[in-house]
Amino acid sequence: MAQEALNAQAEMNNTDARLFVIGTELLKGQVADGHGKLISSELSRLGYNVKSIEILPDDGSVQTSMEACLSDTDLIIVTGGLGPTSDDMTRRAIAEVAGVELVLDQGAWDTLYKRVGERIHGANEQQAYIPKGFTVIENPLGTAPGFMGRAKGVLFIAMPGPPRELGPMFLERVLPFLTSLSGHESQGRDEYSVFLTPESKLEELCVKSSRPSCTWGDRFQSYRISLYLGGENRALMAKSLSDDLGPGLMVPGDLESWDLLEQALLERGLAISTAESLTGGLIAKLLTDRPGSSAYFKGSAVTYCNQAKEKVLGVPHSIIESYTEVSCQCAQAMAEGAMKLYDTDFAISTTGIAGPTGGTEQSPVGTVCLGFASRFQESQSAKLVFQSYGRDSIRRRSAVAAMLLGCFYLSGGSVIDMASAWQYI
Repeated sequence: MAQEALNAQAEMNNTDARLFVIGTELLKGQVADGHGKLISSELSRLGYNVKSIEILPDDGSVQTSMEACLSDTDLIIVTGGLGPTSDDMTRRAIAEVAGVELVLDQGAWDTLYKRVGERIHGANEQQAYIPKGFTVIENPLGTAPGFMGRAKGVLFIAMPGPPRELGPMFLERVLPFLTSLSGHESQGRDEYSVFLTPESKLEELCVKSSRPSCTWGDRFQSYRISLYLGGENRALMAKSLSDDLGPGLMVPGDLESWDLLEQALLERGLAISTAESLTGGLIAKLLTDRPGSSAYFKGSAVTYCNQAKEKVLGVPHSIIESYTEVSCQCAQAMAEGAMKLYDTDFAISTTGIAGPTGGTEQSPVGTVCLGFASRFQESQSAKLVFQSYGRDSIRRRSAVAAMLLGCFYLSGGSVIDMASAWQYI
């Protein structure tokens, strides 16, 4: 939003808020609403009075609901209904309530054209139209931009419905703007990254660990959950949560597990290699996604079959024969083999059963063995059994666990002790 518009908005009252979540699938129970929880918790933390959260179908009825609350509301947030289909009516409804027409935003048009090309002509075209006098909120993760503007004494904010688009837009673009406005009293907020914990379990633990005046909200991401704690007792709540989750699973800040491993490697000036069976090269991919990773990453061996483990990494056939390929003994030998193969200071390995088949009574689906080897200390390994939410989930969580345990291993800790304290993975 332009600075002059920001200044004008900031001078007005911003206290009472209402939230409208658009989605027929929400009313039918096909999808659970997470937008209301996220947005209301963040607004409450900022000192806004959230007067209502209303879930509505994709039929334009949001217009009537918004008109009914104009006299007692300072802020209206609408999520959903910004797509290209005929039932996406949010932009038209807000324009009608604001008493303005929909106009083409050239910036939104240009951005959309770069993404969809000539397909913009037709249904997609309406996504570049916003209420006159409103400002576009960029959406780098989707085709529908959001928009915001004030009319009839109310600040309107519209955001797309898909969670992967709404979460970043709200937290990174809308929330900082709302924080800057007057008329509300912020309670402060701390951000944490939580690893390997199901979202439902984290919510349960938040309820258990809550303190007077504390608020919380979370954003589920592919490899972690971003957790936001507010209120003057939030530090006590954070400590209680961290103790319940287990060592290393909750860290301050906006961090991925590979951020933590990269930091540990750079601080020590170490080079890493990986030997991956279960994860199929995922750890190597995540590490080398980072610019400058050549400073510490040397190579990866994806040894999916036993023959590759033996021929490429030098894992003794007797280990696989006696303990099977899904064993701590095999994982440790794999890590040692990768360290020798690539002449590195440190190596991580993964082997296990991602499913959906292949599990046994002794090693069910979700069984993962991780190995760690270093020039400077004895090799270690650890066995984990993840709850199965599908093959991809097990592989992702295995990669995260390997990197978290790798950091602990480099600091001189026992990976078995650390892993055994993780109760909810």
